[in-house]
Amino acid sequence: MAQSLSAMNGLYLEDLKVGMSAMFGKTVTEADIAGFAGVSGDTNPIHLHDGFARTTRFGQRIAHGMLSGSFISTVIGTKLPGPGAVYISQTMNFLAPVLIGETITAVATITAIDEKRRRVTLQTQCFNGEKVVIDGEATVLVPRRDVA
Repeated sequence: MAQSLSAMNGLYLEDLKVGMSAMFGKTVTEADIAGFAGVSGDTNPIHLHDGFARTTRFGQRIAHGMLSGSFISTVIGTKLPGPGAVYISQTMNFLAPVLIGETITAVATITAIDEKRRRVTLQTQCFNGEKVVIDGEATVLVPRRDVA
């Protein structure tokens, strides 16, 4: 069992270097917005009601900002550093709305490594094509490789 659990681990602190990057992309669907509203409890009509959304500055429904933000969590938790990493903090500046049918790509890039504290800082961004829709920074705690 221990062997199979260790196989689930992502990258260890010793594997990481400043400049490493990973990404995850997803097209936002109607089902994603409905599911996120159900899981989060955020039923703001700007996400769910066409008539209401048409009266807003966006003129149509927009995806939850945190839905796109969760794609950053996907990168950190599954790719870089991957399984075993634990979020310490995340900042997000929401720069543009995300519409149903748009493909969002989350990118995380290592900008600093604190070996003593096992913390890694990553620039985190979500893109709609070339346009940055979320800009932020994450700090994660990363496991060390077991010393035999």
